[in-house]
Amino acid sequence: MTTHRVPSFWHALICFGGILIMIVAGVVAFRISIQVLLMLSIIWAMIHSYFLGYSFLELKKIMSDGISNALGAVYIFILIGVVVASFLESGTITTLVYYGLDLVHPAVFLPVGMILCSFMSVCVGTMVGTVATVGVILIGIGAAMGVPLPIVAGMVIAGASFGDKMSPVSDTTNMAALSTGTDLYTHIKAMLYTTVPTYIICLIIFSIIGLEYADQSLSTDGIMAFKAAIEANFVVSLLGFVPLIVLFGMSFKRIPAEPSMITASAVAVLIALFQQDHDFVSILNSLQNGYSAETGNADLDRLLNRGGILGMMGTLTIALFAMALGGILDGIGYIKAMLEGTLSHLKNIVQLLAATMITGIIASIATGQSYISIVLTAQLFNKKYEEFGLRRRMLSRTIEESTTLITPLMPWSLGGAFYSGAMGVSVFDYAPWAFLNYLNFIVALVMAMFGIAIFRKKTSES
Repeated sequence: MTTHRVPSFWHALICFGGILIMIVAGVVAFRISIQVLLMLSIIWAMIHSYFLGYSFLELKKIMSDGISNALGAVYIFILIGVVVASFLESGTITTLVYYGLDLVHPAVFLPVGMILCSFMSVCVGTMVGTVATVGVILIGIGAAMGVPLPIVAGMVIAGASFGDKMSPVSDTTNMAALSTGTDLYTHIKAMLYTTVPTYIICLIIFSIIGLEYADQSLSTDGIMAFKAAIEANFVVSLLGFVPLIVLFGMSFKRIPAEPSMITASAVAVLIALFQQDHDFVSILNSLQNGYSAETGNADLDRLLNRGGILGMMGTLTIALFAMALGGILDGIGYIKAMLEGTLSHLKNIVQLLAATMITGIIASIATGQSYISIVLTAQLFNKKYEEFGLRRRMLSRTIEESTTLITPLMPWSLGGAFYSGAMGVSVFDYAPWAFLNYLNFIVALVMAMFGIAIFRKKTSES
């Protein structure tokens, strides 16, 4: 029987450090495809695991187990491509952009857009759905107003991340509460202490940035040209809102995402047939290949030429590679070996919170998604929080401030790959503008230094 050795701290550090250097240097310095870098990272991790006594078949099984965690997302990814294409065929997205241009002034576009994304994601509990619908629409409006798309995309990510973190129907919110044994609404209430101040700071920042684009001459001319191009290529009416209403309505009733998206897409196809007078065969082909149009307006073309099942295949391959790599790093024990030794050196609450956040960030970087990193971080730090006499809500809050918020900023993560594909803006371009995602844990640490929002157990509980 083969004996498997546990990786030492230095072995784990070399393995993980090599992966991190490979991915960051490959993407930033050499512009190598993230899929290729992830494949090389898997080979690197497998070589290290071979010297720990693991056979190829065993490693393949571990990778398959890691991929199984992403299989549920496969259906969502495919259907997102269908939804975007069908909403473009029906004129739903262009209709929303058309009316949105009349309602939102460039000076307040960014803060209002952030609030809209936050409201949407809190209600439906999905960042993916928010970015794929409201996010795509705001990208179109921002383009017409002359606001740089990386700023718009960063605003969308920040707003959608707020809801993904705070919504009682969000999967990551429920997982953080469940993995730490915290009541769901107690967990959400604890997060309000650090998230609300951060959110206000972000609104102020986006308001200041928005003022730079308030008086652009490009805005008025660009908006008029954008609307004229929409009118020339689509029938604009209130009927265009129906597919989105169907999608939101079914989500509010907590109907699973898959049937909600299929139903909304079916309604959009009917509108495309009877209102937009599109050919049925071409509609079905666009569901596969994505919507294609040449309107004569470059900004509108960038909004329209997207979607379809094939448009999501790049995202899907990134997800599968990332899950396979995460399966090895978690299953073999590299992450645990790297971080376990630091626990004994933590002397105060600020150090404990910082170590928890760093662990969540490292685990998210390594696994490419929030679910494994949430559970892993909870397992590593549960007893330590007990030793410090802290309530479980402190652990659940700190975990979410690092895992849920950091994954959208990684191009190899499930979220980052999808958001980049849906909005047409690379992760590295929008990441600096997603202020909420990295300011939240900084605000939390500063508050902890001053003893604010620290939830301790009573003496009898300790």
